Amino acid sequence: MTNRRHFLQRLLAAGFANSLPGAIGSALAASDKPLPQGIVRMNGKVTVNSQTASQGMLIRPGDSISTGLDTETVYVIGQDAFLQRANSTVNFMGETFVGGLRIVSGKLLAVFGKQKKTIYTSVATIGIRGTGCYIEAATSRMYICLCYGEADFTPAIAPEKAARIVTLHHESPVWISGENHAQPISKAPMINHSDAELALLESLVGRSTPFESAPGKAY
Repeated sequence: MTNRRHFLQRLLAAGFANSLPGAIGSALAASDKPLPQGIVRMNGKVTVNSQTASQGMLIRPGDSISTGLDTETVYVIGQDAFLQRANSTVNFMGETFVGGLRIVSGKLLAVFGKQKKTIYTSVATIGIRGTGCYIEAATSRMYICLCYGEADFTPAIAPEKAARIVTLHHESPVWISGENHAQPISKAPMINHSDAELALLESLVGRSTPFESAPGKAY
């Protein structure tokens, strides 16, 4: 938690926010400056296709981005923005990103534009559009919080038990098992990500989260 908090503070100090999170998206949307693309910030060792990455490097279709120990990176691809945590590998698929992305391992917070995308892990396929989500992927189980939006969850072990989930503010985080055919999807707590991080990512693509102006509990 401490490393993540310090990383977020460094992002904010670097000029991504000079006001409260609720105002970030509006400020950027009104700006004449182009939205950032590629690796916006990084700490620690980040590689793209096994080569050392640098700030500003673009992520292209077919690229694989990996983070090392005690490393986090923020990057933007089109209208999508990502915060990839330590010891994580994400592959971007297809010739134009239409194929979506595969989380090979690790932890990823992401916000997506309106275009349909598919997220693949070893235990499930997630069909999304215009959502924010946080995923922790392991070999036999994954965690996903659909922070807001709509998504179809299809467990690999039991595709007939696919579920559609609609949320506004972290209402239905779940575990998806790669071993429990009888109950592949089960309730989970909201863990390891925050509203401030989502607001930061949305600000990078000129948007705000749907719950920023709504009263209620903050995470």
